[in-house]
Amino acid sequence: MKQTLVIIAHPDLASSNVNRCWFNKLNQYYDQITLHDLYSHYPSRKIDPSFEQNLIENHQNLVIQFPIYWFNCPPLLKQWLDEVMTYGWAFGSSGNKLKNKKVGLAVSAGIKEADYCESGQYKYTLEQILKPFELTMNYVQADYQPLFAIYGANNEPDYPDKITQNDIEKSADNYVIWMKKLGMLI
Repeated sequence: MKQTLVIIAHPDLASSNVNRCWFNKLNQYYDQITLHDLYSHYPSRKIDPSFEQNLIENHQNLVIQFPIYWFNCPPLLKQWLDEVMTYGWAFGSSGNKLKNKKVGLAVSAGIKEADYCESGQYKYTLEQILKPFELTMNYVQADYQPLFAIYGANNEPDYPDKITQNDIEKSADNYVIWMKKLGMLI
């Protein structure tokens, strides 16, 4: 059984500076981590819930990696949650497959961190915006972990607060450190 399953939900991973860099960094730990790219695995957007549930069951930990889309997750990830986290498997009287399993989010946000605060442009922290994920994981009795995030990942050429390639590479190293601190990676 591998240590950690990383569900990657980026609609265009090849064009993503951050998520592609993270993928490449985590791929160095192929003996401990399974990287599962939802968009490449399901180009028709037809999810196989049994396959996904089996994949989760065969890992000790789960990380869900995605870019923030309209202060939420990409659509295929929402569909994945709806179709995989089912009654009788994830919750309900006999649904306990995620019970005590460590689950964390690794997200890339296009805007700067200062905009994600009470006094910022969007008035809420990223943790507050992603609270439904925490509530979902608590509902299925998973062991929800602190969020890992990078801010300023906007790809627009004229975006004033854009992070550098060096920042992205450092974030990939920090992602690994985060996973190690949580015991999701040795």
